[in-house]
Amino acid sequence: MYGNTRGSSRASTRGEYEKLVPLNVEKTRGLFVTAKSDAASTTTATTTAPVLFLLDVPYICSCSCHPLLNGVAVTVLKNLAYASIWIALSASVILFNKYILAFGGFPFPITLTLWHMLFSSSLAVALVWSGAVPSTEGMDAHRYASAVMPIGALFAGTLWLGNAAYLHLSVSFIQMLKALMPAAVYAVGCLFSTEKFAWKCVANMVIITVGVALASAGEVALVPLGVAMQLGSVLTESTRLALVQILLQRRGLKLNPITTLYYVAPASGFFLMIPWSVLEAERLWNGFQAGDVSISPLVLLANAACAFALNLSVFLLIGKTSALTMNVAGVIKDWLLIGMSSFLFHSKVTPLNLQGYGIAFAGVCWYNWTKLKAMNEVVSAVSVGAATAAAVEPQKDVNEKDDEKR
Repeated sequence: MYGNTRGSSRASTRGEYEKLVPLNVEKTRGLFVTAKSDAASTTTATTTAPVLFLLDVPYICSCSCHPLLNGVAVTVLKNLAYASIWIALSASVILFNKYILAFGGFPFPITLTLWHMLFSSSLAVALVWSGAVPSTEGMDAHRYASAVMPIGALFAGTLWLGNAAYLHLSVSFIQMLKALMPAAVYAVGCLFSTEKFAWKCVANMVIITVGVALASAGEVALVPLGVAMQLGSVLTESTRLALVQILLQRRGLKLNPITTLYYVAPASGFFLMIPWSVLEAERLWNGFQAGDVSISPLVLLANAACAFALNLSVFLLIGKTSALTMNVAGVIKDWLLIGMSSFLFHSKVTPLNLQGYGIAFAGVCWYNWTKLKAMNEVVSAVSVGAATAAAVEPQKDVNEKDDEKR
């Protein structure tokens, strides 16, 4: 790869990296390294920089004289493993749900979602009550009613509508429609003042929307009801994310995926009972009576277990890496699902589908990049301020000693 200049290229790469991060590694996040300056060791200031040395992995692994690079290489490999686990589980749950609802003789999306909530609630309660997972402090009846219940209602809508869409649309097309999520999150964020309005961001969202519109125009099996359900799922999910920030995070209530299920799943189950009793309960009973519903309980149990494992993998991925890593992994998962849907369920993907999704994909990538850039600018500003304060402090001590001598 490098020819005769391999050694000099390595030295250059290492030198460039050390100029960016001449520090101790505190934590790696995805493909980016978070390091802390010795001068700012008493602060939480961090500096984020690209891992330039990923271009030469063998050098990293063999560089015993540089523990910084060795540690980062191991962490990057671990992060790739976390992302791979999440991608595998997420894709499995989506394909599993599609199979059960569209091909497994169980066309009851509300019932399936309600079963997931019951299963997840039971396991979450067992984990919290056994002390394996600590409960959240500060959660009382008022906060539960005012903060958790609205989020539970939106979560129920997201899962119900998203699962119902599998009855009408292909997995590949649904993944294309999900590319609208950043646009929906930004629009709802501006509405609730959790995002700042900027014409540059609006232009980005327009590109994503145009791409999804082109992909929809190229869909050969477009069912308006299915599209409406998936768009409704996107809307409820984006609203839920905004309310999580407003109702939970701003009140200091921090929930991991287990405690989220512990509090939110019962609320979601409660709200799901309303449409279930009206739309599916009688039809499901009649189907069992007539022998038209013959799905194995083991299949439903395995499906719910996969869904619960997916929640754990989300906690693992975000806890060990970052939300940005999850976004990047999500893009990879979407392309993977488009291919797997075409192979497993023979879903037809047209050139216009791919062209439209390619445009939306570019918009999503640009959105993630601008978010990362903005985050890095904030982190860099904090780091510079912390380093300046650390440099000024010794000078203050010297001046104080001079004053005492005088």
